[in-house]
Amino acid sequence: MNTTGPAELRAHYRALFKQHGANAHAVQWSSTATQRNRFRVLSEIVEPNETVIDVGAGLGDLLSFLREERGFVGRYTGLDLVPEFVTHARERHQSDKSASFSVANVLEDDLPRADVYLSSGLFNNRMDDNWGYLTRILARMYERAERAVAFNALSTYVDYQDAHLYYCDPLALFDHIKRNLTRRVVLRHDYLVKADSMPFEFTMVLYR
Repeated sequence: MNTTGPAELRAHYRALFKQHGANAHAVQWSSTATQRNRFRVLSEIVEPNETVIDVGAGLGDLLSFLREERGFVGRYTGLDLVPEFVTHARERHQSDKSASFSVANVLEDDLPRADVYLSSGLFNNRMDDNWGYLTRILARMYERAERAVAFNALSTYVDYQDAHLYYCDPLALFDHIKRNLTRRVVLRHDYLVKADSMPFEFTMVLYR
């Protein structure tokens, strides 16, 4: 599916949620296992007592992972374009008094400050201007992060590309970030989310 902007993305994920219900397929992952493998890499930088903003929080799966596997006890805020996702995440985590979820467009709305900004899968859908969408959002997250931003994306270093997904050149993005945002940047392109596969995505961390 190609989209032109936030409204089309919202409609796309609403349709997936209606079709699949509250599971990994609704947020466009092949399985819960691969989703959590991504979370393991993404969340390596998070300290237990920090404040975290999750951009594209979906159904609140990253919060569950942080609490269960990272010993995270800090303040968490999940932001997403899709109201149905936010409603589900609020209900799912209603007993967690250190967590909140809000509907937000990160390109237009005011963003809170936090120690760390995280985002998983936010840049995977093909759009009219993927590069502009990605780099503008990274700049906004980095502006509001006190310590670091971490995100993942699909890589151009693959042997197959789905026509509906966006594959980013990690070296071009690394160069852009180095020149425009921070000299303290880490690129990881060594991990597998599926057994017996190749590294078809990457994670980057932007430090203050």
